[in-house]
Amino acid sequence: MAKLLEGKVIAEKIKEGLRQEIRLLKVKPVLASVQAGENAGAEAYAKSQKKTAEDLGIEYQFHKLGLDTSENGLIEFIRKLNGDKSVNGIIIQMPLPPQIDYKKISQFIHPDKDVEGMHPVNIGKIVFAKSRLLPCTPAAVMELLNSCCADLYGKEAVIVGHSEIVGKPLALMLLDKFATVTVAHIGTSKAQKLEEHVNKAEILIVAVGKAGLIKGGWIKEGAIVIDVGINRVEGKIVGDVEFAEAEKRASYITPVPGGVGPLTVTMLMRNLVEAAKSQQ
Repeated sequence: MAKLLEGKVIAEKIKEGLRQEIRLLKVKPVLASVQAGENAGAEAYAKSQKKTAEDLGIEYQFHKLGLDTSENGLIEFIRKLNGDKSVNGIIIQMPLPPQIDYKKISQFIHPDKDVEGMHPVNIGKIVFAKSRLLPCTPAAVMELLNSCCADLYGKEAVIVGHSEIVGKPLALMLLDKFATVTVAHIGTSKAQKLEEHVNKAEILIVAVGKAGLIKGGWIKEGAIVIDVGINRVEGKIVGDVEFAEAEKRASYITPVPGGVGPLTVTMLMRNLVEAAKSQQ
């Protein structure tokens, strides 16, 4: 039976270190959060960010713009935050209204204030293992792996999902630790090779957003399973992996909820502290 990798426990340890770093800063760090329009999910995530920020002694500024905000209007607002020396980090809450392209918008956040780690400059630095501001969810995954697997060298790591915010940057981060990395995606599934790749994974990370995509019986005996997926099924939150069966085969597995999620906000705050330190 697998041991549970609970993000909250690891997050608390990291937060204690952040509190000490914040006490050494000359001024309280400031995180500016921007939301355009109404979205219950975005507002819930913003509340979680605010709660964590206040717990750490970080000032959280929430800016809510109208649903009719134009792309240029949001870019101009971001430019003002870039120019505000009191603001150390900027996060844009998702989703954005349909008239706004996040990929375009994210490039206007100054790389030094990009606490989500998604600016092309910061993504590019991952290739050279030089980025101090890492994408939050991949960083959370790496912390979970560090807690249970000290040496990733040569391990067969399979990532299911190749998104810009999880799969692609995570592959680079695992390569930096000399894991042997396979990235599976919709093409893998259409070629009917998904089970084959999952079955060889010593480390399996799934980030697709499709409940039960990965069958428990596919999991290699003793594998480490990190389930990033968040899905609502019949009023319950479940991951992308069939948990009950996977738990019987894996050595470690993340619960959903309670695994990656609690660490993601903590990684955001760690990025903010890094940003504040470099700006000072």
